[in-house]
Amino acid sequence: MRIHTIKSICLCFVLAFAIQTVSAQKFGYVNSTQILAEHPDIKAADTELEAYQKQLIAKGEQMVKDFEKKYTDYMAQANGGTLSQVQMQQKETELGTEQQEIQQYEVEVQNKLLQKRQELYAPVLNKINSILESLGKEGGYTMIFDSSTGGLLHADESEDITTILKQKLGM
Repeated sequence: MRIHTIKSICLCFVLAFAIQTVSAQKFGYVNSTQILAEHPDIKAADTELEAYQKQLIAKGEQMVKDFEKKYTDYMAQANGGTLSQVQMQQKETELGTEQQEIQQYEVEVQNKLLQKRQELYAPVLNKINSILESLGKEGGYTMIFDSSTGGLLHADESEDITTILKQKLGM
């Protein structure tokens, strides 16, 4: 009977410790989509990015117009019989090359826009991350999640089990 009582007392201590540990963890969340949508620096960056995009698109549109004119001229000459077979092949090669340049420019525009966006957003995102880390430490948060993406934005380093996992994997 005495062993049963000792086991019960030990079980109560373990449960009390477990409850205290669970209640000691503090979780928080933010909505990054809302923050970014309302942040004035992001709005300014979006305006600048839109102007940059219009500039790049205008150049692309001009390339397409030039190509279309050359193609129309070529078709008129080819249908009019003023070009030899060699001249037609040469013009077709030139038009094919120009068409590839337009396609390459489209890819280049996408890459430039992505790079410009990252460049414009980086200072704001770095500031937000820095503040989140400070809030996490000051507020005693074990983890802070992003409710709009489900991603983890802050985690207490004491909760990182990467080293343990690596050991278990033999790494």
